[in-house]
Amino acid sequence: MFGIPGQSPVTITPTAVTQIRKLMERDGRYALRIGVKKGGCAGMEYTMDYVDGSEANDEVVEQDGARVLIAPMAQMFLFGTEIDYETSLLESGFKFRNPNVVDACGCGESIKFKDVEELSADQGSQG
Repeated sequence: MFGIPGQSPVTITPTAVTQIRKLMERDGRYALRIGVKKGGCAGMEYTMDYVDGSEANDEVVEQDGARVLIAPMAQMFLFGTEIDYETSLLESGFKFRNPNVVDACGCGESIKFKDVEELSADQGSQG
């Protein structure tokens, strides 16, 4: 586990809470699960899926009826992130304000973390 005991690894804005709760209720889902995977032009991408239950070692964040699960492999990359939901004339969607990101592609879909290869190798050898 990464972070400070008793401190939530991510924060969720009221707008994101409303959207997550609305989608959970509409589809009868348990939670929104967030992860990261290799891909995109900057090296990594966020993944988001509505799920019917948690998996072993998921970090559970509950706020005002919204439930977010953070996949084990993503926990070290997401610690300190603010999850928001923004709506504009051109697009709407979840936005991640992540202090761990050192670079992002122009569209914002792909991100790069400091020493991601080194961190991934270290985590892979631990478990």
